[in-house]
Amino acid sequence: MDRFNSTVSAHKFLLFAGLSLAVNHGGIALAQVSPVGLTTGVAPVAQPVYPPTTYSGPSAASLLNSMDALNDQTKLKAGDQLSFRVIEEQKAEPDILTVSDTGEIEVPLLGRYPAAGKTCRELANQLKPVLEKDYYYKATVIIGIDTLSEKPIGKVYLEGQVKSQGALDIPPNDSLTVSRAILMDGGLADFADRRRVRLLHRNADGTTKTTIVDLKEVLDRGHADKDPVVQDGDTITVPQRLINF
Repeated sequence: MDRFNSTVSAHKFLLFAGLSLAVNHGGIALAQVSPVGLTTGVAPVAQPVYPPTTYSGPSAASLLNSMDALNDQTKLKAGDQLSFRVIEEQKAEPDILTVSDTGEIEVPLLGRYPAAGKTCRELANQLKPVLEKDYYYKATVIIGIDTLSEKPIGKVYLEGQVKSQGALDIPPNDSLTVSRAILMDGGLADFADRRRVRLLHRNADGTTKTTIVDLKEVLDRGHADKDPVVQDGDTITVPQRLINF
């Protein structure tokens, strides 16, 4: 009998401890606790039930009510996170869309739609007639940028008389020029010909275009208009001076 009473007392103590843990765990009283099994003698672990964590901050699209107020400066690219809504739909919250690696977004009702390379205003103006054709009598399309991607938007390749040859990431949200790419890569080598730097660009149809860049004009005389912006896949070649002295 004493042995049975000891077992029951131990079970009561474990059950009380489990309930106390649930009450005192971060001030949360919700827990899933089962009585101790008399046959196994194993006390179950209390499992607190936490409310789901949600972000309650306002999205860009929720703050705008006119298509004329949409961003018309920043070109969208892969990885950017957008908020989207049609005012006439009167939804409580905008839809959150992400520009895919292929440059598309998943537009409600329409499906995948090209977005990369366009501003929010350009994209909204293109979507408006498409939505009004089949789904809305009038569609005021609001698109805002919530988060800009930090992923590189491509690579430029440097060769010849530079301190470090090879590929260089093109940073996002920036216009990387020939001179800045060379400086970011470590600068020119000692015998570089600064006046005949070649920028090679490959067009979509397979043709190529070579531009000669005079870094002396750009760096020494401040002619920024002679410093072209590089694109993904471009190659910068710095030749060697014919006379080194």
